[in-house]
Amino acid sequence: MTEAPYQKLTGRLFLELIRLPVKLASAMPFALGVLYAWYDQRGFNGVNTLIYFVGQLSIACFVTGFNNVQDYYKSKDEHYRQKGNIIGTDHLNPRRVMALMLALLAVAVLAGLILVWRTNLVLLLIGGAAIGIAIFYTFGPMPISRLPIGEVVSGVTEGFGTFFIAYFVNVPNRPLALDLSWQSFSLYGSVPVLAKLVLVAAPIIILDGNIMFANNIGDIQEDITNHRATMAVYLGHDRALAIYRWVPVAAYAAIIAAVFLHVMPLATLLVLLLWPLIHRNIARFLQVQVRRLTFKTAVNNLLLTAGAEVLVLAGWLVWQQV
Repeated sequence: MTEAPYQKLTGRLFLELIRLPVKLASAMPFALGVLYAWYDQRGFNGVNTLIYFVGQLSIACFVTGFNNVQDYYKSKDEHYRQKGNIIGTDHLNPRRVMALMLALLAVAVLAGLILVWRTNLVLLLIGGAAIGIAIFYTFGPMPISRLPIGEVVSGVTEGFGTFFIAYFVNVPNRPLALDLSWQSFSLYGSVPVLAKLVLVAAPIIILDGNIMFANNIGDIQEDITNHRATMAVYLGHDRALAIYRWVPVAAYAAIIAAVFLHVMPLATLLVLLLWPLIHRNIARFLQVQVRRLTFKTAVNNLLLTAGAEVLVLAGWLVWQQV
């Protein structure tokens, strides 16, 4: 029997392949980083911002598409390959999808190299680490996504890494720098500034990692079948849910701490008004852990919180200029 021909990767299928809502979530730390650069140092570089936006969007799309291809090939469950993965369900050519993802990776690498040339060599180390994580998140004999550190790595890389680079390429006084000559090198930075940036990004770091946590909670049985040792698998269903309910609380505690320590404007406390919506999303997920029904609640919590922080900070900056 002849196998049916592969479907064409249409625009609609491409958006499903890269999970567009998750890409919107990854845009939040980028926007916050750009705004915070202006709030903290009155720093803004339009060319660097545009180059990084292209690079960040490319790597974000690459990660999700590449993950889908790797999960398709590595799956031990034939039912998942054909019914639980978009490459199987929509009968896409995995080689062509991979070729497209590698093209996006090349765009991201090129954008990164241009930014290294325009800023400082230390960005080569930071960007190289981020791209390495993006590749080995689902690639290799022990992919990061199949280990119990996946949520932490995802949150730190996307939540802090994106925010930090967006801040880094815009400010005149950079918090990290690498000087290199034929005989020596020196890496130096400001611990107080780095600590401040971690605190500002903490809500996004936490809620970004929580998206992966929610995904893995809903996939516990599937992950066991496909030999994925995620944090949710290690904790078990009940303990994972017990922790999940408190993760957003930590994110909102970080917002309060950032205002109390004067690293974010007082108006940021307006974000706390969203807590009833956040709590409702938590409750919905605790009732039903099915990806197509409630996974979006974790994404919505990040979009609501980070989006509100971005709007409040932008409004504060505009008000300060009036």
